[in-house]
Amino acid sequence: MAGDRVVLEVDGLSTNDVHDISLQVRAGEVVALAGLIGAGRSELALALAGDLPLRSGTVRIDGDRIRLRGPADAIRAGIGLAPEERKAQALFLQRTIRDNTSLVSLGRLRRRRFVNRTQEKALAQKYADRLRVRAPSIEAEVRTLSGGNQQKVVLARWLARKPALLILDEPTRGVDIGAKAEIYQIIADLAREGTAILVISSELPEVLGLADRILVMQNGRITGRLDHTEATEEAILALAMADDLTPDLPHETATAPRTGTDPAPGGTR
Repeated sequence: MAGDRVVLEVDGLSTNDVHDISLQVRAGEVVALAGLIGAGRSELALALAGDLPLRSGTVRIDGDRIRLRGPADAIRAGIGLAPEERKAQALFLQRTIRDNTSLVSLGRLRRRRFVNRTQEKALAQKYADRLRVRAPSIEAEVRTLSGGNQQKVVLARWLARKPALLILDEPTRGVDIGAKAEIYQIIADLAREGTAILVISSELPEVLGLADRILVMQNGRITGRLDHTEATEEAILALAMADDLTPDLPHETATAPRTGTDPAPGGTR
């Protein structure tokens, strides 16, 4: 169940691709971004991770305003991103599970200028075991793993960093049914531990099954907000096509009845 602590607060965020985005994610809450291809969901995720420049707006983590000049700023603030294209955007396929897991934690593993290899191995092994990464050892190259296990390595990287906010863009794309179930359990466990989670998924059953709240996007804007108790595939699709269905009306009239920066969080999933 979501707590009262607001981990992520976005107010009026705009980039070249998204416009006037305001949202909140609380500790222990899973908020899903739904919408059709090209709605701007991944672009919003990349902006929050420091990979796309902001034109305006503010981003706060645990009440502190942060400057996102690049990914390093986001990581320092406690934001982790598992991107949509894990092979192209997240993984070093020719490197080992150990290398990929420790990537964003090397600063904590260094003693003077050198990485403590014993601690690095222990860290990678801890999270490979926790996430049940199936491989001969943590020295196996990531390219040899299945899609589901590659995704677990991406998740292990961020769990090792203990982010305040974890953004998951299409977290189960290209993985088998068994791995999907395991990833769903990982997400539920992280939320239970108090991590704020922002999920992007094109699979509506996945959105409905995971999220406490659902924000629907179209044309780079949020067109509606739904609590999990009222969300249906039909309601999400209606909001995802709101502007297309009401071409002669101002943008505001096509939004969902919910107004304000963000409604109260939903209950348990």
